[in-house]
Amino acid sequence: MASDTWPDIAGKIEDGVHRLPVRVYYEDTDFSGAVYHANYLKFCERGRSDCLRLLGVHHHELHWHETEGRMGFVVRRMVCDFLRPARIDDLLVVESRFLALRGARMEIAQRVVRGDEVLFTAEVMAALVDGNGRPKRMPAAIVEAVGRYL
Repeated sequence: MASDTWPDIAGKIEDGVHRLPVRVYYEDTDFSGAVYHANYLKFCERGRSDCLRLLGVHHHELHWHETEGRMGFVVRRMVCDFLRPARIDDLLVVESRFLALRGARMEIAQRVVRGDEVLFTAEVMAALVDGNGRPKRMPAAIVEAVGRYL
């Protein structure tokens, strides 16, 4: 049921930026009624995961749970700025943009917006690691998929 008024559940990529709509629910807020700080990290994780999904990179296909060849993404570094609070029932958009892809790591700029107002920003460095936590060079398919949006 996709249309201009009903967004695809994985968001969409336009002009090199992935946009994922997120509604703020009661469970996302703290005692003050503002979004609890850690939930911005969850919103951004959903944005990164759905962006990769739209590019054809699926976490379950990385074989994280198999004994050989298993790999997965981990966040190595994240720099965050909490600029303004979001509140219950707000409709937010998580924006994700790839900045760099080298070896085992990718750098992504993310922000959470409400309309034209920026509420949260993050600079994220994620790495692909094997089952023992050692860096693993990005497979060619990931380099090709992400490379189109650098």
